[in-house]
Amino acid sequence: MQYVVLAVETNNLCKSFGKNTVLSNINLGVPAGTAFGYLGPNGAGKTTLIRLLLGLTSANSGSMSILGLEVPKHRDRALARVGAIVDDPRFFPHLSGRDNLKYIASARGRQSIKRIDNCLARVGLNEKAKEPVKKYSLGMRGRLGIAACLLGDPELLILDEPMNGLDPAGMQELRAFIKGFVGEGRTVILSSHLLDEVEKTCQYVAIVDSGKIIVQSSIAELAQRGKIQIIVSTSQPDAVSSLVTQVQGVESSSIVGETLVITPLDDVDSKLLASTLNKYIITSGYDIFGLSIQLQRLEERFLEVTHPLGGKSGGSF
Repeated sequence: MQYVVLAVETNNLCKSFGKNTVLSNINLGVPAGTAFGYLGPNGAGKTTLIRLLLGLTSANSGSMSILGLEVPKHRDRALARVGAIVDDPRFFPHLSGRDNLKYIASARGRQSIKRIDNCLARVGLNEKAKEPVKKYSLGMRGRLGIAACLLGDPELLILDEPMNGLDPAGMQELRAFIKGFVGEGRTVILSSHLLDEVEKTCQYVAIVDSGKIIVQSSIAELAQRGKIQIIVSTSQPDAVSSLVTQVQGVESSSIVGETLVITPLDDVDSKLLASTLNKYIITSGYDIFGLSIQLQRLEERFLEVTHPLGGKSGGSF
């Protein structure tokens, strides 16, 4: 078995606030040099775990380590190699972005001050660096927060909802930044509700629900475990949906706009079924604009294993 170096490791980590159990026996392993997505519904315990790792609150039981250092025992040494954003980053609104970074860097030392220009460049804030932060958009303040995290030249970056407020171009830039950061051998933990962005950005993922890790795997492994789906575009989705459920081998059919998402039974040849459906729909007098076969996406798997609106979990991996 290949040995995997872990940037973050927790063992049976538990946290309660009074009688309310927020985290229960969390066993998390974040491979070093990867982008790791940390997903879960609101109230699932995502931010609490990040606060535990950063020493902002204490665990009731269990153990954890960051970059091979036990925390909280070696917290100062470990966090010197970590950059993190928890909640919204705070800055002096009347100061420029550059002056805010100078203030933060002054507490870290001369090397951090020398990194300011590079950090601003990496998050695309060069041209706005002299403007007061009170004129920054929410997305720009998020970028400045990441720049502040980079001042210490961290080996591990922990980002809590970093894509809030970003437009599509900003998301693409942040995605490229994360991939570049990981390409340098560093590690990123990305806590986000934007499942599509996690799927595009991360190599590994953990899904937490009701304080427990439900799934922990590589994105590639999840794709292999995901159900195959046949996607059909048509102008009459309601009628076609009723039609295809009568075809042998179809497990279910759901409508998304003008698109049908058809799930075959597990033991059915999806290519053969897709061909059969194509002929059956056309000969029945309905049109098809497009038909494709794809693996179930992360968002759909996420919805299967988490409990919507307080109900029971919908499935397991």
